Amino acid sequence: MNQLKNFFDLWGRLVFVLVILILTFSFAMFQGGFVSWFIFYMALPFALYSLLLTFYPLQDIRISRKIHTAQIRKGSNFSATIDIRRSFPFPLLYTVLSEKTHSTLLKERIEDEKKNMLVPGFRKSYSWTYEIDNMPRGEHVLEGVQIEIGDFFGWVKKKRVLPLRQTVLVYPNTVELAYRPMESRYDQGAMAAPFTLIKDTTTSAGIRDYHPGDRVSWIHWKSFARTQTMRTKEFEDRQSQDLFLLDDRLPSERFETQVELVASILQAIVRSHSNVAYLSIGKTHDYFPVIQTEEHLQRAMYYLTKVQADLEKPVEEVATQDLMQVKASSLLYVTSRLTMDMVSSIQRNVKHLNTCMCLVVATKGERISPEDEVIHQFARSKGIVVKKVGPENFSSVFTEVSRN
Repeated sequence: MNQLKNFFDLWGRLVFVLVILILTFSFAMFQGGFVSWFIFYMALPFALYSLLLTFYPLQDIRISRKIHTAQIRKGSNFSATIDIRRSFPFPLLYTVLSEKTHSTLLKERIEDEKKNMLVPGFRKSYSWTYEIDNMPRGEHVLEGVQIEIGDFFGWVKKKRVLPLRQTVLVYPNTVELAYRPMESRYDQGAMAAPFTLIKDTTTSAGIRDYHPGDRVSWIHWKSFARTQTMRTKEFEDRQSQDLFLLDDRLPSERFETQVELVASILQAIVRSHSNVAYLSIGKTHDYFPVIQTEEHLQRAMYYLTKVQADLEKPVEEVATQDLMQVKASSLLYVTSRLTMDMVSSIQRNVKHLNTCMCLVVATKGERISPEDEVIHQFARSKGIVVKKVGPENFSSVFTEVSRN
C-alpha cells in the first residue's frame, strides 16, 4: 500500500513539473518579449533536473553500517557510521538519511533527533556518523536506512528504505556488589555452591602423592607400608550453601531498577565463584537451573536484556507450583511490591528453607508507606529478612543484611 502511494505521489509531482514547464513555455510564446522568455529559461534547468531526478534509480545506492560501540549498557551512548556508495555520479541535492527500526523506545529517539541532511553532489561515496544518547535497555533491531532525495524547490521527492538489518543489544546496568552468603551451613543440597568452607576428614575419597605441607594425620600408612611411597588421603569437600533467586515481572515504574539489581546480584555471585538457580515469573516462567560460569552469566544477561514487565496476575497465584519445586536452603526474592499472600505462599510451599531474604526495590529516596511497613513486619515475624533496596545502596545489599 505504501509503495502504491509513493508511486502515485512521485508521478503526481512529475505531472506538476511538466505543467510548470508547459505554462512557462506557453507564457513565453504568447506574451513574447525578453522578460517572459527569461522566466522560461530560468525555470527550464530546474524543471529538467526534476525530470532527471524522477528517473534516477535509488537502487544504485548501496550502504553498509559500522557499529563503534561493541557492548552497550542502559543509558550509555550508541555510535555508528553509515557508508553510502553508488556507481553513477548523478548530482544529488538535499539528501536526508535516517535509521529505521521497529523498536518503540528507540524509534522515538531516532525520529526526533537522528536525521542527517547533506549535499553529496557528484560524489560516489560518502559517510554519515551519528550517536544516540541514553540508549534504552533491550534488543533493538535496526532494519535499514531510509534515504530521501529532492530537487531545488521540493517539486520532486523520492525516498526508499535500503535494508540493512543489524541487532543492537543494550544490557542492563550492573553495580559491583560485595557478595556474602545468606547463611553458612554444613550441608549439601541439590544446587550446592562449588566453594569450600571445610574438608570432611571423616570420609576419604581417594589417595594422591604426598606434597610438602600435608598433615601427618592425612598420610595413607597402609599404602606406605606396601609401596614405601608417601601417599596422602583426599577428602570430600563440603559445600556451603544452596541459593535460589526468584523475581517477578510485575509492571512497575521501578522495574528497570529491579532488572539492574537482579543483574548485579547474578554477576556478583558468579564472580565470587558461587552458583545460583534463577527463576523469573511473568507471562512465562523462565528458569535457569544453574548460573555458575561466565557463559551461564552471559545467557542470563541476554535474557535480562530483553525481559519486560508482563505479569498480569498476582505473583502468589502463578508461583505456587514453582515454589513447591524449590529444594534450596536459601531463597532470595526480588520484587517491587511485597504482599502478605506471597509471604504466606513462600512459607507454606517452600520446604526445608533455612533462610529467606526479600529485597523490595524502591526509587531513590522513596519512603515506605504505612501499608508496606505492616507487610514487612509481617514477613519479619515469619523469619524472613526484608530489606528496601534502592540504586543508592545496591553495593551494600548483602553486607548490610549480614550485619542485621
